[in-house]
Amino acid sequence: MAVQRKISSTHFCALIIILLASVCNGFYLPGSYMHTYTPGESIFGKVNSLTSIETELPFSYYSLPYCKPEGGIKKSAENLGELLMGDQIDNSPYRFNMNRNESLYLCTTNPLNENEVKLLKQRTRDLYQVNMILDNLPAMRYAKQNGINIQWTGYPVGYAPPQSSEDYIVNHLKFKVLVHEYEGTGVQVLGTGDETMAVVQESEKKLNGYEIVGFEVVPCSVKRDPEAMSKLKMYDTVDPVNCPVDLEKSQIIREQERVSFTYEVEFVKSDIRWPSRWDAYLKMEGARVHWFSIMNSLMVIFFLAGIVFVIFLRTVRRDLTRYEELDKEAQAQMNEELSGWKLVVGDVFREPNCSKLLCVMVGDGTQILGMAVVTTVFAALGFMSPASRGMLLTGMIILYLFLGLVAGYVGVRLWITIKGTTEGWRSVSWSVSCFFPGIVFIILTALNFILWGSKSTGAIPISLYFILISLWFCISVPLTLLGGYFGTKAEPIQYPVRTNQIPREIPVRKYPSWLLVLGAGTLPFGTLFIELFFILSSIWLGRFYYVFGFLLVVFVLLVVVCAEVSVVLTYMHLCVEDWQWWWKAFYASGSVSLYVFMYSINYLIFDLRSLSGPVSAMLYLGYSLIMAIAIMLSTGTIGFLISFYFVHYLFSSVKID
Repeated sequence: MAVQRKISSTHFCALIIILLASVCNGFYLPGSYMHTYTPGESIFGKVNSLTSIETELPFSYYSLPYCKPEGGIKKSAENLGELLMGDQIDNSPYRFNMNRNESLYLCTTNPLNENEVKLLKQRTRDLYQVNMILDNLPAMRYAKQNGINIQWTGYPVGYAPPQSSEDYIVNHLKFKVLVHEYEGTGVQVLGTGDETMAVVQESEKKLNGYEIVGFEVVPCSVKRDPEAMSKLKMYDTVDPVNCPVDLEKSQIIREQERVSFTYEVEFVKSDIRWPSRWDAYLKMEGARVHWFSIMNSLMVIFFLAGIVFVIFLRTVRRDLTRYEELDKEAQAQMNEELSGWKLVVGDVFREPNCSKLLCVMVGDGTQILGMAVVTTVFAALGFMSPASRGMLLTGMIILYLFLGLVAGYVGVRLWITIKGTTEGWRSVSWSVSCFFPGIVFIILTALNFILWGSKSTGAIPISLYFILISLWFCISVPLTLLGGYFGTKAEPIQYPVRTNQIPREIPVRKYPSWLLVLGAGTLPFGTLFIELFFILSSIWLGRFYYVFGFLLVVFVLLVVVCAEVSVVLTYMHLCVEDWQWWWKAFYASGSVSLYVFMYSINYLIFDLRSLSGPVSAMLYLGYSLIMAIAIMLSTGTIGFLISFYFVHYLFSSVKID
């Protein structure tokens, strides 16, 4: 039997290693290794999924009739985060010879059929962008609107000018590659691909080369003679083009048209150093507004929370001090004339309704909260490089899996504290491990059927479904059960007062208590709604979000305000003899999720007005619902745990028989 157990544990460990290897495939810092290229060295660009702020449905680059590379289409290594975000990175035929300015021919398509024309026109009118990557830098495009320079990543599939009834395809690209000349000794970086880890070796000789520090593109449409162009071979030289081109000389999208694809490359020396090459991408719009709004919000919330907290401390301290200064005879007389929170001493620790669900939600909230804290701290310290696509999401999932240990411990310990016995702890542990992941799984499955029906690359493949389920049941569930087992070994929290056998009647109030609880979420929401705008913009408008320092400050402030709001609401309920504080403490801070979801709907209506179609709206609302549930569990857990500690401290400080 001992040998069998040893083999089983070995197989289990091997399975975990294999699963983590599959999840972490590509979980390194691509682009964080400096690559130097010699003059004339060939570098091939890569293409990501086609994206649009109109539909939010990503599609494969090669779903359109574009030129394919000579060696066939090859997918780059993708980590779990990239797959979940719908990224599909493929090789492309675009070749760049270092420090060599060229104008090259790629290919001429076959006559466009009805299907291809319909698809091209649809992608053009839905404002789809082609996302190209060179040395792990996205192609950047600058446009002028109303005299203001606007920065975009990628270039459009085509355009439909208002003065014309035709659609035009972008078939000529002018690339500007910014390079910085590198001279150094001591180390040599081998390997130029962004999908393999660079090999660094010691070298005493002087190294010369070029680093790519910028990648810009100017798209245009050019009508060329397909007969003459089809006689050329890939990478033959063609005449350069002055962009933009008049509509009469642009390539119309229509049936039986043959489209010729060409491109130009210009290398420009730059003073930008390699570590600073992402600065241009990370410049957020409205930076001044961002700074002043966040600082103003921080000061206002700190001021309000400080006032509430000071008043509250003075009130409670005055009650406790007045009671403790009385002699025993006066205390006994006062016990007969108790009022407010002192009257519920025999009911304050009575088991709440749906106590198992409360334990499960607090356990899951602890898991989500721990994941958010660690991820935000690491990101604020600079460990999350924007060059590492999908790294943030992959890291969050891995952290969530291993924090199942903490979730099981907290959920089960709360359970045995409420029940006074370890009976049923396995059921609680199973529920903790399946509650939030189960909700997410159901929502994602429903959204995935929509994505499959749309043939979008955002759809989760079946193989990834099996990987996610395997990670869930082979890592998260066992660790949660192990945490629950440790929770049974921990000493349950002892209540400072005894609970009466007969529950005390709660006085009727003029207004429902839940109205106050729901209103309490407005204060925590005030701390994060500005940052929420920037986060939603980065997710849905394709902008880079990298001000994690701000996010960390806002996150700490949110925790403080959630704790204060829940404690104050709990005290108010106890003062009116309402001893059913458990769920109200949870939702006092957890109700912020309701406002987050309402704000998401507001953002959809007023800021994502370009979002078209019920499919896109359903996807947006589905992902927003997952975010709101996660926020509810984490903020509710903060409020409940602080309120529990406060109630325990309050009644342990007063000697009431």
